[in-house]
Formats: sequence, C-alpha cells, structure tokens
Amino acid sequence: MDILEGKIVDVVNRRIYSGRIYVENKRILRIDESNSTFNNYIFPGLVDAHIHIESSMLIPSRFAHIAVSHGTVASVSDPHEIANILGVQGIDFMIKDGDKVPFKFYFGAPSCVPATSFESTGSEISVPHIEDLLKKPHVKYLSEMMNFPGVINNDAQVMEKISLAKKYNKPIDGHAPGLSGEDLSKYIRAGISTDHECSSLKEAEEKLQQGMKILIREGSAAKNFDSLHSLISKCNSQVMLCSDDLHPDDLINGHINLLIRKALMKGHNIIDVLRCVSYNPIKHYNLEVGLLQEGDPADFVMIEDLNSLNVLQTWINGKIVFRNHALFQLPPIDPPNVFRNTIPPLENLRVDNLERPVNIISVNEGQLFTSSFHHQFSTNDPYLNSDIKNDILKIVVLNRFKEGAKPSIGFIHGFGLKKGALGSTIAHDSHNIIVVGTNDEDIQICIKQLISSKGGIIAVDKNQIDILPLAVGGIMSDKDSYYVSKSYQDLTLRARDYGCVLHAPYMTLSFMALLVIPELKMSDRGLFDGNKFQFVDLFVNS
Repeated sequence: MDILEGKIVDVVNRRIYSGRIYVENKRILRIDESNSTFNNYIFPGLVDAHIHIESSMLIPSRFAHIAVSHGTVASVSDPHEIANILGVQGIDFMIKDGDKVPFKFYFGAPSCVPATSFESTGSEISVPHIEDLLKKPHVKYLSEMMNFPGVINNDAQVMEKISLAKKYNKPIDGHAPGLSGEDLSKYIRAGISTDHECSSLKEAEEKLQQGMKILIREGSAAKNFDSLHSLISKCNSQVMLCSDDLHPDDLINGHINLLIRKALMKGHNIIDVLRCVSYNPIKHYNLEVGLLQEGDPADFVMIEDLNSLNVLQTWINGKIVFRNHALFQLPPIDPPNVFRNTIPPLENLRVDNLERPVNIISVNEGQLFTSSFHHQFSTNDPYLNSDIKNDILKIVVLNRFKEGAKPSIGFIHGFGLKKGALGSTIAHDSHNIIVVGTNDEDIQICIKQLISSKGGIIAVDKNQIDILPLAVGGIMSDKDSYYVSKSYQDLTLRARDYGCVLHAPYMTLSFMALLVIPELKMSDRGLFDGNKFQFVDLFVNS
C-alpha cells in the first residue's frame, strides 16, 4: 500500500482539505482527512480534452513520456491525421503503441477521412469502418465533424456516421468555425455536442446558449485562451481545455498545466479550472480516469504549490509514472508509412504570367483562419515568381500518394522569407507535401529531400539543407521527445534566419492545406475558398 499526503483538491465536492490518500491495487482505497499542514497539493490527473497526438510529431508512447512530467494522465485524441495516410491501420498503430506505456489514451473514430472531396488522401474511413471503430473500448466518441455543410444539408453518409455514434451512445465532437444562426442550430440539433474552433467570445456564447460545450483551445498555432477564458467561471460546467495541435518544442515546456497557470493568473478559482481539465472531460467522454474519490482509479498529480505548479509526482492506475523523470521505458516500433510520388521537374513549378491580378492567401498569426487579397505581379517576367519585397511567396502542394502527380501552385503573404524555402509532409489533413519558398530551385530541393526521406520537415537555402525525418506516416518520429524538440527548434531558428516572422512557421504552414478552415487555402488540386467551399482560379477573373 502507498500513502500520500497533501492538500487534496476535491473537484467533485468542490472543496480543498488536508488529507492522506491510501492506494492499493490500482485504486484509491480510502482518503482520511488530516489536521496537518501541508504545502503541496494533490490534483486529479489532468486530461487534454482534444488533441491530435500526431501534431506533436511523437507517437503515443513518446508523447506520454513527456506529458506525464506535466501532470497529464489522459488525452482525448482524434487520430484523423494518421487515418488520412494509413486508414484503420494507422489508428490501430496508435492504439497499440499507446497501450505499451502507462498513460490513458482515448481515441475518436475519425468522421471526415478524407476531410473533403477536394484533396487527395492516402486512405478513407468508411461508414463500416466507423462502426467497427466505435465498438472498440479505446474509442470513446465520433471525432470532430468538420463537414458541417454535410450536416446542414443532410448528406446521407454524414448522417449515417452520426446515427452510428448515437447507436453506441458515444458523443459527437464538432468543428464549426464561424457557424452561426439557423445553420448552427441545425448542426447542433443533429447531435453534435462540442466545438473547439471558437475564436471570439460572441461565437462561443451563441454555441453555449444552444447547449454546446466549448473546448477552449491553446495550441502552437491557434491560441484562443485569452479571448475565451472568462467562460471558465461563467459557464464552468460547459467548458473544457485543450491543446488541439501542440508541437514538440512547446510540449517540452508544458501541457495542460500551463493552461491552469494562465487561468489562475487571470483570477479564476482553482476548482473551476481543474474541473475543466478533469471532471468535465471525464464525464463528457465517459473516461476511465479517477477524480480523487474513494474507489476511483488512482490517477492524480502532486504539485509543489499553486504559484509554481511544479509537478512533483504523477500517478496513473496506482503507479508512480513520473518523479524527476518518466519512470517507464520507450518501446521499440516498426514504423508504418506510404510514399508513392515522384520529384517534379522545374518546369512544373513555373506559372505563366497572364498579366492579371492573382488571388493571394494571407496568413493571420496565431489563427488557423486566413484572409485574402489581390496582387498584380510585374508584367516584365514571363513567369510568376515570388515577390520577396512584398512578402508574396510561392506555395506548392504535391500529392504524395500518386506517382507522377503534378504540383498545385499558389501564392501566400505573411511568412516573410527573404531567402530559401520551408517544407513539410505535415499538411492537414491529407498530409501531402507542402512547401513555401522564395525560388523554384529551393522549392524543388525541398520536395526531393522530403520524398527521399519518406517524410519530414525541412529548411533549404541552396546547398544548406536541414531536415527532421518523420518515419511514421511521414508525420511522426520514432525518436524521443527531446531529440524531436531540439531538431524542431533548430529548424524554427533556421526559418527565422531566412527571415520568417511567424512564431510557429511549420505549424502555420501545415494548416495552409486545411480546406475546412476559411478563407483561402491550398489543396493538391488547386486554390480553395473555404467560405464558398469550392475551388477558385489563381488569377482573378476580369
């Protein structure tokens, strides 16, 4: 039997008291109140209510190895990134790898693979696949329904997936950026219960009023906490906290514990905050995670004090998994992957100058949304090249799943590169090759190296090539978190050496292919308007 003592934060009964916790056979045997004075606190284990593990560039076992150091004991994970590449095989890999370590991974059945019919992907999750997945004990929900037009217009396949989730009594996650009015009402009436895409308080309040639960997101690219944090106190039972997409250099520094710190600094009550990262997601998703009650699984974290929030110990199922460092080994893996494309010749990267204005994607720092404007290139050149002076760079997306596919080419504002090119095979959600650059030669080198490495992220300036290979599906590494974080940080610094002005250039680049987030994005099939949900010409129609 293990005995721990401290100030126990009871989120179920909304009280804090000094006590001793007795742990035996994976569970809390009993809790005794004490008159002793303790400095340390004992919290329920922290839960990330919505995350794509793949965006950490770590497989589940490696993710867990660092997450436990921040007090995280469980995650509600949508595996649609790996599913777009490898289908059910990819999801099974995530489940099996997560099972090899002491961490509670819960997954969703991806509802939108492919995310749209306007891009090329490596696999498909069909309605029968959805049903098979929903039967698995690790699969707790139907993952974010990004196809909100399909819900609103009663698309037969979309509604069948929703019906299956209801059949198996699994909640349905939403994804409805900017949706409002009657369209929002119809979306919610279909049975969709959460949304993590709110970027304004007004948007969140409209969704809350109609019964939705709001997941406040603070990730590496999309940061909505400052806009939405007031909901923690105002609508506590309907709020959860999540990271959605978290890159490795950020994960090294903290996870959900950082959101707790931010919330406390904003003046929120500690119990309100902790309910958002324990009680609320555990109850909503029906997770087998303890809440510091007698008989519960012994999942909790010991914190030094409320000022530092320094994690002293993390316990999962009655075993200490972190004290100074993670107390479990990393298992070996056999990385699954798929790459079928070929390197395009330089002439396929050229765009004829039609001497007409061009539709430009415009990046918004810290948001997944983009905006757009028109730009007139010089009429002196036969081809359209990057306009470095005006920060208008060529962006290329190449189908990685089809041999001989031709690249799709557009132009983008907001990266600030003065030289070189940046590339990645992390390109939500289909994870084709995506490159932004100042010249065609460096763009071509990026593509060549990414294909030969079977995936990765890369920075190229002539003969200088820096790459982090991603052996698992072209989106995750089989290395540990510290190696991946250091490599990723080095690449981010290299991007800044090239003039990039973005906080998270590779994360931002990865979302420039996410068609379900407006306004203007790049598919491997062309420029796409996320508001109209249709392709648009590169050149402005006269």
